[in-house]
Amino acid sequence: MKSLTRLLLLLLALMVPTLSLAAPIRIKDLVEFDGVRGNDLVGYGLVVGLNGTGDGIRNAPFTEEIMANILERLGVNVNGEQFRPKNVAAVMVTATLPAFARAGGKIDVTVSAIGDAKSLLGGTLIMTPMNAADGEIYAVAQGAVIAGGVSAQGQAASVVQGVPTSGMIPSGAHIEREIGFELNSLSSIRLALREPDFTTAGRIEKAINSEFGKRIASMEDSGTVTVNIGAAGMRSAAHVLGRLENLDVEPEQRARVVVDQRSGTIVMGEDVRISRVAVSQGNLTLRVQEAPLVVQPNPFARGETVVVPRTQASIQQGPGIKMAEVPETSSLSDVVAGLNALGVSPRDMIDILKSINAAGALHAEFVVN
Repeated sequence: MKSLTRLLLLLLALMVPTLSLAAPIRIKDLVEFDGVRGNDLVGYGLVVGLNGTGDGIRNAPFTEEIMANILERLGVNVNGEQFRPKNVAAVMVTATLPAFARAGGKIDVTVSAIGDAKSLLGGTLIMTPMNAADGEIYAVAQGAVIAGGVSAQGQAASVVQGVPTSGMIPSGAHIEREIGFELNSLSSIRLALREPDFTTAGRIEKAINSEFGKRIASMEDSGTVTVNIGAAGMRSAAHVLGRLENLDVEPEQRARVVVDQRSGTIVMGEDVRISRVAVSQGNLTLRVQEAPLVVQPNPFARGETVVVPRTQASIQQGPGIKMAEVPETSSLSDVVAGLNALGVSPRDMIDILKSINAAGALHAEFVVN
């Protein structure tokens, strides 16, 4: 009797269709905490020590100006002097000040040439103040630049690999000022979903309330979940966020097809569905050939050389793809198998997907880059 019951349970399990659920993701990877964010910094500086690959002073007069200002601050008077160094380059220095960064810490900076410098390889960034959007200085950058490429040239040829006019300085800026943000003074904090979705927001709300055993989270809309810090009963807001950010949630997302026409890349989401359609694609080739003929007069005869144009134009109709049926699908693998059965290239498949979407048979958001 027990063996018969087990057999019936096994048959029922096989008859129930399996659901493809998304893998659980931590809340910290799905949301941004309101107020916990980085701040962009920018500065204008000078890179020195280049091997003749710096700015041309005549083409980049701002380089001469900043170089003169730096030398004057160091006690060197260069007013009225004519100097044309080729081993300096004006650059823009950018960085991101992380949330809760403290004075004395270090951050990475990116250095990019703004003049006609050919390479920053081997250069050193001179002390450069970095400002935020409010105009205040929050960091100071200096150090050896690690260029992102290499270039070499001769009198008749040159070769460039990568981007030698841009580089970075790991831990190249010291933080001089902190951004005032008191996390523990907040009575509530909002979680902003990176991909707004009502189902995902509801699951986040449910996971947080289940973890704390009380209702402290409330879904405001598809992109916002508010957490009541005081109702959590913990010492600080930091303790509350540290406890909830590692909770696992199964996210939901809209069915989406992303197409990059430049590279011919097609990316489909798991929930993409295609209704039953018939697809046919032609293969039309237009060929135009030019074969001009030069006609010259006989020797010692009067006349002039004339170029007579000769053009051959033809149109060829290839076999193309006959009318093929793409059946109604229920999974991503079926969609891919149905489209691959047409035997077309990725770029042709992009045109087919556009046409299927225009016909209303593609049940997904169609994004073209």
